[in-house]
Amino acid sequence: MSSASVLAAVCQFAPIADLTANRTRIGALVAEAAARGARLVVLPEYSSYFVDPLDASLAENAEDLDGPFTRHLQALAAEQGVVIVAGLVERADAGRIRNALVAVDGSGILAVYRKQHLYDAFGQTESRWLEPGELGASTFALGALTVGLMTCYDLRFPEVARTLVDAGADVIAVPAEWVRGPLKEHHWTTLLAARAIESTAYVVAADHPTPIGVGHSAVIDPQGVTIAGVGTGEGIALAELDPAAVVRVREVNPVLRLRRYRVVPA
Repeated sequence: MSSASVLAAVCQFAPIADLTANRTRIGALVAEAAARGARLVVLPEYSSYFVDPLDASLAENAEDLDGPFTRHLQALAAEQGVVIVAGLVERADAGRIRNALVAVDGSGILAVYRKQHLYDAFGQTESRWLEPGELGASTFALGALTVGLMTCYDLRFPEVARTLVDAGADVIAVPAEWVRGPLKEHHWTTLLAARAIESTAYVVAADHPTPIGVGHSAVIDPQGVTIAGVGTGEGIALAELDPAAVVRVREVNPVLRLRRYRVVPA
């Protein structure tokens, strides 16, 4: 690895309806990833709490942005010397929640992202329980890299990735709970590669394992090649994120510079 590179880990696990158990599992995963050299650790959507199907217990177990879950992540980040990105069930008004991502290091919160596109598709109605996040890009610096955040269903909207690269992202982190179904695994792997190729950026995506998610958490390079991945069970995959690789790809394939359209919020 070059001195400017960062080793990233995707941690694929199945959060459950137990706040304490999830924190314990995350602690073990982060410790293992750090022991293997990771500096960036990406965990799935709904890492703090998850129930299938979604129900009122989400609001009952939601936390404030600076609540116990985030403080636990911060303590882990400080102990292991890493940056952690994870999904948080955040408290909102009127018994609803926000599907949030928090990026933390040992000093505190680096970035917050709230899911913009709610999963009202394939027979699901996420908007029954959630309120959408405000439009806009959320990024943070990690050495020579800039990491942008999006969540799960946002992956189907290329505009989200484009706003992130417009904000300087070299890496797109995608915590997800990509629900299984006909062709859903194909959609997941295809869209991850597409977002990497069109953005000429790394994509670091962490899903839930089967039987609820599709698994296949992965790190995709700026040319759309999977350079590390997990199968359908729980596990960790690691890969190098090299800023020089982003520069080289963008020189050869200058799609961001040559495009003639801009993203304008609806």
